[in-house]
Amino acid sequence: MKTYKTIFLLLLLTTASFAQPFLKQKKEQIKALKVAYITDELKLTSEEATKFWPLYNAFDDKQKELKQEKKRAYFDRMEGIEIDKMSDKEAIAFLNQMESTEDELYQLRKKFIANLKGVIPPIKIIKLKKSEEGFNRKLLKQYRDNNKD
Repeated sequence: MKTYKTIFLLLLLTTASFAQPFLKQKKEQIKALKVAYITDELKLTSEEATKFWPLYNAFDDKQKELKQEKKRAYFDRMEGIEIDKMSDKEAIAFLNQMESTEDELYQLRKKFIANLKGVIPPIKIIKLKKSEEGFNRKLLKQYRDNNKD
């Protein structure tokens, strides 16, 4: 029986070690598709793209970091706690934490838009939001189509 557990553990570790590079490769592929999609949708000139993408990448990385912190804080906080048994004080503290993170995300986007105003025309800034949403919808549709039974 111990041998089976050892074999299972080795298979699990082997699978996990192969999955990580695959997932990283998929993320990079999605990012490249997103860059191409947004560049095309916004019709960025090479000069605009040179200035736009460093700003966008920094914004996107920080946004992902904040969202990851938000998820981690939420799950850490909620793990092992029944919501119905939270005290009002704990619930208020948790709500304040959630609001603070949402405010950070809002301030980050606001600063990003202010920085973009000197790089691309205002109409392209508006198109950016639409392009991001369009890309996400397209990606989700593709995911659903690929995972149909």
